[in-house]
Amino acid sequence: MFETHELELAKTADVIVRQMMKIKEGENFLITVDSGADSRVAHAVANAGKSVDAKVALVYYSEPPEVGGGADPYLPEPVSVAIQNCDAWLSLERQYLLYSTPWRKAFKVGGKTRYLCLAGMDVEMLVRCIGKVDMKALAAFQDRLWNMTKKTKKMRITSPTGMNISFENDPKRGIDNHKGKADDTSIPHMLPGQIGWMPIEETVNGILVFDGSLYPPIGMLRGPVSLTIKEARIVKISGGPDAKTFEAWLKKWNDPNMYNVVHICYGCNPGAKLTGNIVEDERFWGVTEWGIGFAPVTIGGKAGPAASHTDGICLSQSIWMGGVQTEKDGEYIEPELVKLAKKLGK
Repeated sequence: MFETHELELAKTADVIVRQMMKIKEGENFLITVDSGADSRVAHAVANAGKSVDAKVALVYYSEPPEVGGGADPYLPEPVSVAIQNCDAWLSLERQYLLYSTPWRKAFKVGGKTRYLCLAGMDVEMLVRCIGKVDMKALAAFQDRLWNMTKKTKKMRITSPTGMNISFENDPKRGIDNHKGKADDTSIPHMLPGQIGWMPIEETVNGILVFDGSLYPPIGMLRGPVSLTIKEARIVKISGGPDAKTFEAWLKKWNDPNMYNVVHICYGCNPGAKLTGNIVEDERFWGVTEWGIGFAPVTIGGKAGPAASHTDGICLSQSIWMGGVQTEKDGEYIEPELVKLAKKLGK
């Protein structure tokens, strides 16, 4: 009996092991997967790891009700021990462990553990966002966008839903460029098709509107969630039922740092769809994604640790880098980006 996309999954798993993570013979290769994730993906990657004679450990556990630090109380101790004792770690669990206590202990820039987060990705997502993507063409597009951002001091973003936010960038801060390379400990590596950074906090002001998805605690949004931002902090939340759900979720942590805006990212994976899985949604073509709560370790900034982390997706925005518009209604319009996008089928 054949499974859907069985052959494409095998190819994609091989790409992850051999090209992205560059798993080597004899390495301790850990794959974490909770009961809410797609077991076919976990088994395919485990088989690919064994094909290079790595020491593969597939750790399966019950799905926690929260992500990040919120998952801490629910994690079996053997999971935490395994995470802190491996050479390479592939995160496939639905409720991601990024920013959890075991993750903080295991991942250190320049440390031992290589980390790739593909949390919650099922077979279809994995094949269309990795297996069927021209990684060289995607890297060229991202490098162009990364260089443009690195050289830009002032930015402004608007959208038809009322988003109007501006900020300034600090050239001394890092800009993560996730383009499919996951073979070192320089950054926490993610699904390709994303560029992320933290602007200068006191300059992040205006209205931020999530109208795609927001996870946790919601997933796909039924209506816009509008945030009033002052110096990179949420000072007001407005909207319909989803806004009330989000406001209650932030409040329950009793942690003022959960109101910090800690990063912005571009999405530019040509295979990504808006599904409610935040790992894929963040890479949906033309979106911006904003992180709130726990601050990533590699992009600088003043925000401290927080109890958890959440990410929201903004659709159909227009972006100005300095006085030059580079995106309009969710489509990149800068001439060189347009040329590079065509090579990706966009």
